[in-house]
Amino acid sequence: MIIQPKTRGFICTTAHPEGCAANVQSQIDYVKSCPPMANPPKKVLVIGASTGYGLASRIVPAFAGGASTIGVFFEKPGTDRKSGSAGWYNSVAFEEAAADAGLYAKSFNGDAFSEEMKTTVIEAIKADLGQVDSIVYSLASPRRTDPTDGETYRSVLKPIGQSYTQKNLNTDTGVVDSITIEPCTEEEIAHTVKVMGGEDWELWIAALKEAGVLADGFTTVAYSYIGPDLTYPIYTNGTIGKAKEHLEESTARLNSEFGEGTAYVSVNKALVTQASSAIPVVPLYISLLYKVMKEAGLHEGTIEQIQRLFADHLSSEGGPQLDDKGRIRIDDWEMRDNIQSAVDGAWENVTTENLSEVSDFSGYKNEFLRLFGFGLEGVDYEAETNPERPLPSE
Repeated sequence: MIIQPKTRGFICTTAHPEGCAANVQSQIDYVKSCPPMANPPKKVLVIGASTGYGLASRIVPAFAGGASTIGVFFEKPGTDRKSGSAGWYNSVAFEEAAADAGLYAKSFNGDAFSEEMKTTVIEAIKADLGQVDSIVYSLASPRRTDPTDGETYRSVLKPIGQSYTQKNLNTDTGVVDSITIEPCTEEEIAHTVKVMGGEDWELWIAALKEAGVLADGFTTVAYSYIGPDLTYPIYTNGTIGKAKEHLEESTARLNSEFGEGTAYVSVNKALVTQASSAIPVVPLYISLLYKVMKEAGLHEGTIEQIQRLFADHLSSEGGPQLDDKGRIRIDDWEMRDNIQSAVDGAWENVTTENLSEVSDFSGYKNEFLRLFGFGLEGVDYEAETNPERPLPSE
């Protein structure tokens, strides 16, 4: 079949197998072009491994340090009538590239929150690797079924205490308008923390410990975001922010149990991902940020961010550099005063009419389509392709 992009808001309902493979290969090529790391992990488990930061977190240790990797995700394979999800094709492409490089790679598709998935992954670690020395937690899900009570919790993107009105970009039409988001309830805060906090991260580490598959001196990292003042009401000071606070509390508990330097939160840069595209206000901010950072020569994508995370922090001889709250900050270039000042000025002036001049909305749209394998050089999007692509490790 011929696969073309079909977008609806922050969702693209199709993905291109060859395009996703080209996107994965471009990230692999970048990692291989970088200097070798001082002390890369060798046996890595990535929970949430199929797109964005999670995918990059699998590519970097594999192709920068020859690591064996296990990836966990929840994606949709293609059928003879319909394309699969981008994360599925990304994972197929990663496994194929790993096999070509002689690297161990195994993937598990299913509910990462479930006890069954934890048991299945642990059995694979015991059989194939013995232990893991690095665990990356990069899940981004709108809902979670708690295995202890069977209840399904759903996260929300809402401010706390009062409504929030701010400029917003309709990415379908390119219209800059405004959006008002009503405040959450206490129950919605609790549900968002349940889904996006650190509870499941801690459950994974506890299960791995109980099974005896954590290597001595293992490290684990989970991802977070802070962002600029203008998004604080919907993000840092909103329901998501409460979940991120819980994530940092989980870090402290893990370090108390296993020793300081075991668990970290990495605060990453704002980028076009499937998760960030769903957050109101953020696409406009990213469009402005991209223009400013590209002009300053400081722009990074997910692969550059995660390469820097491992090279300069997780795998460096001196260990991670931390802020005053004990967090790794690879959003440091984004949050430079001159960058934020330029974005603030553009934010004040941006309108529908001048959007293309003061922002990099075209870059935003291109990056969004690349997430689903579209717009990659060397891919013939008019040619027939087979949407059925099995995972080599299945």
